[in-house]
Amino acid sequence: MQTSLFIAKLIGPLIVVAGLTSLLNPQVMRDMAREFLASRALMFIAGVMAMLAGLAVVNTHNLWVADWPVIITVFGWLSIVGGILRMGFPALTQSMGEKMMGSETALRVIGGVQVLLGGFLAYKGYF
Repeated sequence: MQTSLFIAKLIGPLIVVAGLTSLLNPQVMRDMAREFLASRALMFIAGVMAMLAGLAVVNTHNLWVADWPVIITVFGWLSIVGGILRMGFPALTQSMGEKMMGSETALRVIGGVQVLLGGFLAYKGYF
């Protein structure tokens, strides 16, 4: 449980801030996404970082339980998959990113889910 709380304290606030950025500054988020998607080198580096973070989570917290810590495990596995996609399939990543950033609704839904999920994890971690 200590590992779950520690990781929740790390990723909860991070996810909240990412979600708030999408909700409060959607144009800034779109501009950053366009710059990111235009750079295959940056995408590769982000893929390495995502995969490394995901592997760190999965190697310390691969808990498949019917309780809130499973969210952290799923986050770890999704980070690994995201890293693989960015590193190995940049054209697919670009296409998916452009579609998401092109939709105002998608950006708001993703931002809202991030705020709720990150808020929940931060709450669990800190309180």
